[in-house]
Amino acid sequence: MKQLDLNLLRLLVALDGTRHLGRAAESLQMSQSGFSTALSRLRKQLGDELFVRAGSGMRPTPRAVTLAETARVMLDQVDKDVLDSGAFDPENSETSFRVSMPDSAESLFMPVLMAHLAEHAPRTSVHIVSPIVLPLHERLASGDIDLAIGYFPTLEKDAYFRQSLFSHTYACIVRRGHPVVARGMSRAAYQNLGHAVLDLPARSTILLEAALERHRVRRRVVLSTPNLLSLPHIVARTDLIATVPLPAAFDFARSGELEVLPLPFTPPSVTIHQYWHRRTQKEPSCQWLRAQIMALFNRRADPFLEQRTALYRARGSD
Repeated sequence: MKQLDLNLLRLLVALDGTRHLGRAAESLQMSQSGFSTALSRLRKQLGDELFVRAGSGMRPTPRAVTLAETARVMLDQVDKDVLDSGAFDPENSETSFRVSMPDSAESLFMPVLMAHLAEHAPRTSVHIVSPIVLPLHERLASGDIDLAIGYFPTLEKDAYFRQSLFSHTYACIVRRGHPVVARGMSRAAYQNLGHAVLDLPARSTILLEAALERHRVRRRVVLSTPNLLSLPHIVARTDLIATVPLPAAFDFARSGELEVLPLPFTPPSVTIHQYWHRRTQKEPSCQWLRAQIMALFNRRADPFLEQRTALYRARGSD
């Protein structure tokens, strides 16, 4: 066989990771036509179709699956032994970390993380990617993002690693002076009051819905919105109540316009993890970032542990 261009191996790995021609081309900073031309050349050299169209994506042939895994190992070794300059130097690196997390996690993590980076890695930057724009597993596999933070059970597969950070739960927010504050949030009050709900395809939202069903609690939904940050302003100016992640509830309450109340049933527990693909398992800058996040956000350093304990201390299970 003729010598194989290293760039063609990268093309094979990119397409196997994304299973989409356009996104694979974008991940390698190539035009789609240039990518297609290179793919045709690779098919001719290897004597195999490699990838065939399947719906809106591309499906690998059995040979492509084997070749992609071999190519991935080879490229990782080349990057480590030839291209990698060695250990990560946080004080001088100009690395741009690409991290995916939901809005609720961003408001909790980023102020602390950015202050830490300003002191320990002042020339680095962070690019936040929404977890609902494209499938997370594809973006991690393609290298489009380095790390995902949140609750993403679909990433709990062999190709991905995860590390537990801390757990949170849910709480209610109501406007300051709302009549329910004096009476207490009973089961009847929770069911009879109008709710503003967050309408997002988040797995943690599914956990809340499951808890409501398990405890046979119905909400009278008056408003649904996909925007978490609009909820506190709406609730502060109406008699609506909202059930939100507990860290977000106490963060919103800092404005002085809202109060935080416990749910009238045992709330679900949501464990927050950081997730990464095996391709970045040994990458020095990603290893360093994961270590910083683990040191800053863990069960011992949970800034909302006292509030959660106080809020639910007196409540038993239903």
